[in-house]
Amino acid sequence: MNISQIALPSFIAGTLLLSCSTGQDKSSNDMDTKAPYQLMTVDPGHFHAGLVQKSMLEDVDSTVYVYAPEGPDVEDHLNRVESYNNRADDPTHWNEVVYTGPDFFEKMLQDQPGNIMVVAGNNAKKTEYINRAINAGINVLADKPMVINSENFNLLKQTFDLAKEKNVMLYDIMTERHEITITIQRELSQVPDLFGQLEKGSVENPAITKESVHHFFKYVSGSPLKRPAWFFDVEQQGEGLVDIMTHLVDMIQWEAYPEQIIDYEKDIDIQNARRWATELTPSMFKKVTGLESYPDYLNKDIENDSILKVYSNGEINYTLKGTHAKTSVIWNFVAPEGSADTHYSIMRGTQANLIIQQGEKENFKSTLYVEKAGDQSDEQFMADLSKAIEGLQGKYPGLAFEKDGAQFKIIIPDEFKVGHEAHFAQVTNKYLNYLKEGKMPDWEVPNMIAKYYTTTKAYEMSR
Repeated sequence: MNISQIALPSFIAGTLLLSCSTGQDKSSNDMDTKAPYQLMTVDPGHFHAGLVQKSMLEDVDSTVYVYAPEGPDVEDHLNRVESYNNRADDPTHWNEVVYTGPDFFEKMLQDQPGNIMVVAGNNAKKTEYINRAINAGINVLADKPMVINSENFNLLKQTFDLAKEKNVMLYDIMTERHEITITIQRELSQVPDLFGQLEKGSVENPAITKESVHHFFKYVSGSPLKRPAWFFDVEQQGEGLVDIMTHLVDMIQWEAYPEQIIDYEKDIDIQNARRWATELTPSMFKKVTGLESYPDYLNKDIENDSILKVYSNGEINYTLKGTHAKTSVIWNFVAPEGSADTHYSIMRGTQANLIIQQGEKENFKSTLYVEKAGDQSDEQFMADLSKAIEGLQGKYPGLAFEKDGAQFKIIIPDEFKVGHEAHFAQVTNKYLNYLKEGKMPDWEVPNMIAKYYTTTKAYEMSR
């Protein structure tokens, strides 16, 4: 068990312990100089924990307390934060106070040097960590997913009740709400003169489809991403149906029924769900983890002596308040040259379809299109589109459109295309605003519960 205080500009990569200190002593003078919010990062096994700190955050203290088991996960996290402190443009100035040891979580609960726990890592115990932190009166900002099976879904529901009782906030990191093409898709769907009404759809032709393609090997903050071996164990990371699918289900709720409360017991009906595996060779596994062999806990997923089957792919067909929706997630090993993770989405209205594509035609950049779906004249449709875009220009200056074959491409100024990594600061700032206001919108908690019901119920059905 070790405690160290690390001012990251002088941190030597790969070395966890530099100096011992009493950095976690909470004297009255120390507390008086702290910003209103202090982060405690717990077991940061996923790179999303680092992305929360890619920018300095208003009203968040520059000293962050890290509690984790010793090993490469916490070292990679500290190296990532160090890179933000040392970058040439707009460097951060985080100071990490680190405690490592097998009792890291109990130590965090005992010390409580901060008032917000950030958790992004191994999902096997995440729901338990969240529950125990909330019970201790600590606010929680959690990376998705907060739950990966039906048993823990019930614990999560209880935890939300506990958060209300303890007067603390539990929130998950839904970065895709801040992706600008998704935001504009949602905005245009709320313009009846253009979009009409959302179709009800069918299983064969859903009203809303969200498809996401991800890659095990990728670059994050300019460097090859090293994934921990446990990421490939669905009992620790979660299958695709309960991991990335969290984002897709959230976006459907957020876009189709904005700011409306969803009752998971009445409003959601899952028709079917399926799962399938991505197969990795030992060389692929080594490239993304740096390990020469599979750890023993992956033996259950190995076929033909060497092929690792990772059930990271899934599809759900369901209705939300009577609207047919389809979500699917696919994981490949590496993206083709010049491409990256991609998102496809369509919202079908009675007068227009709103389509997000991110293929070769779009240079793998997320692009929003609008196409006519009703019986209005082409002239009327263009007039309706012009009026809708003009109505959004006050909020999104420079927003425009141009004809692209039978569709119209929405032109979004580059200033709004901040990128996935920047969305973490946007989500965190929204959470901080909720904390400052002392409340979240009435729909946030029931809709988080509805989202995790959908993913865990689909997971259960797929098996």
